[in-house]
Amino acid sequence: MARILVIDDDDQILRTLHQVLEMEGHEVVDTSNGKEGIKFFRENGADLIITDIVMPEKEGLETIMELRRDFPDIKVIAISGGGRVDPVSYLTLAVVRKPLNT
Repeated sequence: MARILVIDDDDQILRTLHQVLEMEGHEVVDTSNGKEGIKFFRENGADLIITDIVMPEKEGLETIMELRRDFPDIKVIAISGGGRVDPVSYLTLAVVRKPLNT
């Protein structure tokens, strides 16, 4: 199965995802912020990263952008409970608007 790196500052979310993914046969590694997640990925790699968006140290979008810049083929799933920030504001950063201008 896959090695999955889970990055989230909420211990309950980490435990839940770890347990569910491990029961499905995956190797799961937990880190509590983007800084730790990037360090782990650079040293050990992973097949998939599941990351929270709103976190201390290094937020999810920063983490995703840095990893995608250096590892463009990495698979990432971003999750968020909204936290202290309106999640819609994050979506506007990730959306390409149509029509595309050439």
